[in-house]
Parts: sequence; C-alpha cells; structure tokens
Amino acid sequence: MEKKFKRTLVTTALPYANGPVHIGHLAGVYVPADIYARYLRLRGEDVVMIGGSDEHGVPITIKAKKEGVTPQDIVDRYHNIIKESFEGLGISFDVYSRTTSEIHNETASEFFRHLYDKGEFVEKTSMQLYDEKAEQFLADRYVTGECPNCHAQGAYGDQCEKCGSSLNATDLINPVSALTGSVPVLRETRHWYLPLDKWQPALEKWILEEHKEWRPNVYGQCKSWLDLGLQPRAVSRDLDWGVPVPVEGADGKVLYVWFDAPIGYISNTKELLPDSWQKYWKDPESRIIHFIGKDNIVFHCIVFPAMLMAYGDGYQLPDNVPSNEFLNLEGDKISTSRNWAIWAHEYLADFPGKQDVLRYVLTANAPETKDNDFTWRDFQARNNNELVAILGNFINRAVVLTHKYFGGTVPAATDLQPIDSDTLAELTTIKAALEENLDNFHFREALKEAMNIARLGNKYLQETEPWKVAKTDMQRTATILNVALQICANIAIAFEPFLPFMSAKLVKMLGGDKITWDMLGCTDLVPAGAVIAQPELLFEKIEDETIQAQLDRLERIKKENMLKNFKPEPVAPEIPFEQFEKLDMRVGTVLECSKVKKSKKLLRFLIDDGMEQRTIVSGIAQYYEPEQLVGKQVVFVANFAPRVIQGITSQGMILSAVNADGSLSVVTTINPATPGGKVG
Repeated sequence: MEKKFKRTLVTTALPYANGPVHIGHLAGVYVPADIYARYLRLRGEDVVMIGGSDEHGVPITIKAKKEGVTPQDIVDRYHNIIKESFEGLGISFDVYSRTTSEIHNETASEFFRHLYDKGEFVEKTSMQLYDEKAEQFLADRYVTGECPNCHAQGAYGDQCEKCGSSLNATDLINPVSALTGSVPVLRETRHWYLPLDKWQPALEKWILEEHKEWRPNVYGQCKSWLDLGLQPRAVSRDLDWGVPVPVEGADGKVLYVWFDAPIGYISNTKELLPDSWQKYWKDPESRIIHFIGKDNIVFHCIVFPAMLMAYGDGYQLPDNVPSNEFLNLEGDKISTSRNWAIWAHEYLADFPGKQDVLRYVLTANAPETKDNDFTWRDFQARNNNELVAILGNFINRAVVLTHKYFGGTVPAATDLQPIDSDTLAELTTIKAALEENLDNFHFREALKEAMNIARLGNKYLQETEPWKVAKTDMQRTATILNVALQICANIAIAFEPFLPFMSAKLVKMLGGDKITWDMLGCTDLVPAGAVIAQPELLFEKIEDETIQAQLDRLERIKKENMLKNFKPEPVAPEIPFEQFEKLDMRVGTVLECSKVKKSKKLLRFLIDDGMEQRTIVSGIAQYYEPEQLVGKQVVFVANFAPRVIQGITSQGMILSAVNADGSLSVVTTINPATPGGKVG
C-alpha cells in the first residue's frame, strides 16, 4: 500500500551561474518540477519548491579570469539573469536563493564540520599539479595537454573533448598550466574524502530493493555504479573560490562543489522556513522529490544520500528522483560553449506573452524516457495546430457565442440531453487519467489528457451546432453553451500546472476567482446568470517569418562555430617549380550549365576556353544551381587527360576551395579576364 505523506519538498537541480539557462535545462528539470508543484498546490497539499544558483566551482573562476572580473561579479550577473528567466516563465519557486549566501556558507560549513567531528572522512595526501609561477595547485580545468588515449592536443585535466575520455590532470602528456602557460610540477597536497564504499550496502538496500519504481534510467545508472563498487570521493579542493574548509590547517582549501551544492537544498529551505525547515527534511511523514537531469543522477541518488546517511540526525532520503534525459536542438546536442541553445531570457524577449507556448512545447516533447529534439518548425506547428486551432479555438467559440446569443450572461441548462450528459461525464474520466499520470511524473501524457478536454469541447460544439440551433430553439442553445462554458472552466483547472498564464486569463474571463483541483470534473463551475468578460484571444498564430528569423540565427551560429573551429589542412610537401609549370590552368567563361541526370552531385559545363568550347563535369551540384554559374568565369585545369564521367567526356577540372562547413566555392576572378588566359 502506497505511503501517504503530510508534506512534500520539491527540489530542482541548482543551475550553474556561469551562464543563462536554456531550453534543455527547462525541459529537463524546471518545467516538470513546476508542473508537479503547481499540481500539489491545486490539491491543497503542503508543498514547498526549492531552487537556487550553484555559484562555486572552477568554470566560474575560469570565466572570471577570462573577463578580468571577480568570480562574484560573474555569479551576481548570471544569478539575476537566471532568476528573472524563471520568474518570466512562471516557474513558481517558493524560494530561489544562491550558494554564496551567508546562510549557505554557515550550513555547508556546519555540515562538513559535523561529519569531520564524527570521523566520517578519510584524510589522504596525493600528488597534484602545481603552478610555481601562479603559486597554486591547478584544478582539472586549469590544465591542458595531450590526451593519453587519442593523443589530441588541448585535452583538459578532467576530460578530452575529442574522444570523450574521463581523465585525471596527472594523466595528461606534456601538461601545461592554463593560468601562466608554464609546465606544472607535482606537489603533495592533503584532502578529505567521503568513503562512499562504507555506505554501499545501505545504498544497495535503499535503491535496489526499496525503489524499484524509479524511472529505468535512474535505477539503471545507480545499479551500474553500485555494481562497479563505490570508491572514496574527495570533498575538498585547492582553490580560492568556494566555502572554506572549516578546520585548522586547511588554508587555501574549499569544499568541492559537488559536496557544497546539494547542501544548498537544505540552506535554501532554512532561508525560506527558518523555524520549520526541519519538518521537511527530518520528519518521516515528509517526502523529498529531486528533479534533475540525467548528468546529475549519481550525485542525487548515491553521493548526497551517502552524505545524509553519514550525517544522521534524522535526515530523510529522497522518495523519488524523476530524472529526464537530454533535449537536443534541431538534431544537434545543446552546447553552451558553442552557443547552440535557445536561451530562456532571449526567448522571453523575442516572444513576449508566449511563455505558455514554450512550456507547452517543452512538455509535449519532454525527454522523459529518451533524448528528444526541439525544432522551431515543430514549435510553430504545435502552437498553430494545437494551442490556436484546438484549445484557443474552442474557448473563443464558446465565449463568442455566449456574447452573441445571451449578451455575455451565462444561460441556464434546462434541456439536458444524452449528448450533454455523456460529454460532461467524460470530464471525470479525463481527471482520473490526469491524476494517474501526474502522480507518476508522466507529464507528457498528462498534457495530452488535458488537451483531450479541449478536443472534447470542439467535438461537442461540432456535433451540437449551436449556431444552427439558435435559429429555432434558444432554450436548447442555452443548454449547449452552458455545457461549453463548464468545459472551459474545467480547462482552466486542468491546464493550470502546464499553462498558468493562460489558465489565469481564462479564469478571469469566466468571472471566476480561486480554483482547486477538487473542482475539476464539476459541471456547475460557471453559474447561470453570471456575466463573463469579452472574449480574448489566448493564443495567436506564429507566422513563418518569425520562425525563419530563429532558424537564420541558428544558421549564423553554426557558421560561426565552423569558422572558429576550422583548421586548414597542412600544406603539402614542397615540389619543384618545374613540376607546377606542368599544370596548365586557365580562365574560361561558362556558356551553359546543367545537372547531370541520375546524379545529385554532378554539373555539366560548356566552357569557352578562348580557342574552342569544351565540356567539363564537376561535382559541385550540392552547392550551386546551374543558373548561378552561367556567364561566370571559372579557373580550370586544361591539360588533364579526358575522363568519362556518367557517360560524358570531361575535358579538365574546375577548381574549387573547401570551406569550413565542407561546402565548395568555385575559384573565379575579381575582374573580367580574357577566356583562355593562363593562370600562373
């Protein structure tokens, strides 16, 4: 029998404050967490939703050095951008704080000190890379060198981005300090480790035996780690940015960010509820739900629970960790370093008033069981074909017809027929399906059920045709529109977790005030005699040019990345000048150009070479339309032996340059040249 809890603490992964949040973050963590918290609030349950920025760690110090500012400047900037983005999208945190707050510093320090005093840490010394010029130990990302696996240059001390191998800084061949460019030396340093292996039996029992209901990706990843055997993990680092290690002799050492960050959930709860925070963390009748992305599964299911077990004092372990997979963008992995993302704050600026559209599309494409893809064309189609044509269309018709036939006063239902009763009865069925999905964190399916209410309403109006009935029977028309308005009110409730801005507008339009989940399925939510507001378009069509502008932006970013990463091929070995002289390169004018039948790559050219006309076949059809080249002057090799290509004798080769994106650009002249003129 499922255990009933008195209260729920919802936490969301702390976004890293070295950049804004993007749609991958929203789809993976924040929109689903908000849906769930809003649902519980509608049910009248005691729920608190906790969030905050993760503001310590090496990437922040790297960004600060690059920009010539302090780490605090970086986190202040991005914390504000992130917080405003969440507010703009209606992510309803009860508190959104940060790990540079005083209360977090105190909480994290106390947590470490408590474990230290209990003897829960293992103290170890090890050899780590040290920059003698900078006079500091080097964090992994401050070291670059040759990858020991694929031998690529520029690999980082924690990972080779070319082959994807996980590394230690000491694994690198010919390591170099990213701070000064000097060669680092090995020096002895002391750190504290949490012995995860000590807690392996307890973690195995808790996860593998007691939480088989967790999502397969979560359960499977935990099992893989446990099967490999857990190892002690360092909880401190040699760094000057972070929470100082609160023991004597630990100067220049801070809490490792993976240890520091999850304590932020506790410190943020303390900040919100200084007198009652322990109820949510230590009462067995409270449950904790962690919403995270799949890259954080191990930290939330193994590391943080081991920390809580080690601390003791009644800390409860999470009841569920509904982790999502990744969201891609236009078929490519979202990458902050490549700027391949849709940033939340930029979306809000480009699409004012369309917060719910993004929430809808991200939920409809939620990567709950596998990686999924966001495309701008799908975004447009879902808005136009679902939000406008199904949801908005039904509500607009119901309200417009009520104003047309009854002056905006809700008519009474006095002529209830089977079609009316059957339609209203379906609301109860949909409510049950909604609850089943929401309770089990199946938000994509839950959204489909909510949309089924709008589909039900459209079907009902199509079958009852009140615009025709009104010509002969106003009493029947009154009943039909009363039923339609009750469906509208149910939409406002069902969609509140998903589309809160639309829901609030609809509640106001129908003359309502407070809504609760218990009201869903009721058929008297809009009382007869009430006056509803004038119809307001809840969604509007998004035009092609708006979407094309976003696609053009991504195309520019793609080209910028290609140029940034383009490395020309090394120059070929030297050849004698006499060997070059054997090539006869000339300028010719393109007289005719056409595609070669049964070939996607080949173009057939007829060229004036100054003496006669010659035919050349070239594999550039993917990059040019034939009409683009007619009349142009091109450079070609004239003394190649003829070759038969696709049944055509080709008398030479047109020269092209290879671009960063792999495309070809035909070599031509700046000024007009005489056909047949030699190139040399």
